[in-house]
Amino acid sequence: MTFSMAKLEDGPDILDIYRHYVLNTAITFEYEPPSLMEMENRMKNIQAKYPYVVAREGNRIAGYAYASDFRTRAAYQWSPESTIYLHPSCCGKGIGKLLYQKLFDVLAWQGYYNVFAGIALPNEASVALHQKLGFREVGVYEKIGYKFGKWHSTQWFQLVLKPHAENPASPRIPDWANFTI
Repeated sequence: MTFSMAKLEDGPDILDIYRHYVLNTAITFEYEPPSLMEMENRMKNIQAKYPYVVAREGNRIAGYAYASDFRTRAAYQWSPESTIYLHPSCCGKGIGKLLYQKLFDVLAWQGYYNVFAGIALPNEASVALHQKLGFREVGVYEKIGYKFGKWHSTQWFQLVLKPHAENPASPRIPDWANFTI
């Protein structure tokens, strides 16, 4: 298993993984998979500020994780949201834990203090992963999303990445193309 920052040429494999979750689960609240161009634009927008990490088994992408804005007001700048998706054949193998640890290490290095995760319910595997990594539940939005003929709640979690500093510096934004994990 190797880990690296995502590149645009990873877009088709990332989209294939995501497409499965859009079409077959309520884990994402999107109804239709994005186009490849849209997925690549999302990747570019995320990487303008945050890490986008992929896990590879040989030449195949086994999963990906990234951070994004949790809220957009300036006071929230130290607290992104995390997202993770694994190829369905790679679930339950510990890849998610390793992938998330890489992401969180980079976020802490950048200067982020917290990371939040919203999990569409039911999703016992994702809840267990987040709890195993030290996230604590901070709330539930009841029946917030409607997909596949039923209402779904989202459970929210918070992980403190490092001790909170007084007068924190703004998070650093590296050149991801030349960043090694």
